[in-house]
Amino acid sequence: MPNYFVRLITAIIDFFYPPFRRFIPIQTFRYIACGGGNTALDIVLYAISYYLLADREVIHLTNLPLVNTIAVTPHILAFIIAFCVSFPTGFFLMRTVVFHDSNLRGRVQLFRYILLVAACVFLNYIFIKLFVERFGLQAVIAKILTTCIVVTFSYLAQRNFTFKKSAA
Repeated sequence: MPNYFVRLITAIIDFFYPPFRRFIPIQTFRYIACGGGNTALDIVLYAISYYLLADREVIHLTNLPLVNTIAVTPHILAFIIAFCVSFPTGFFLMRTVVFHDSNLRGRVQLFRYILLVAACVFLNYIFIKLFVERFGLQAVIAKILTTCIVVTFSYLAQRNFTFKKSAA
């Protein structure tokens, strides 16, 4: 089933490629399509989580090991929920659709992807907190601006580090 699913996704993306053939390589087009689709999914899940699940109230997690209480703001809870879906979806798409020709072992790619995602999580956290709490932006607008910054960083890192072809 997964192999069929990968072929289907690739075929759909490649169907829309011909008008862009003269401007960008197929791998870049697939990256834009997969990354854009995953980013849109992330933003939609963030908005749904923020408006429906988080109910815009601070949630207090109590009786935790090592700390007594942690307060989670709605915009951070929504980020965590969206991340739990977009992380595995993003890795799957990048590994199987975009960078399927990388000769790095899967565990190396996954380790590098985890490092990259950790950096992106940190950047997301910092920028969302900054935009919402310091600059007073609405949470979903803050998420969209943050995404623009983080996606640029992520693209460069994935192309040059995570799924880079080894020199062998």
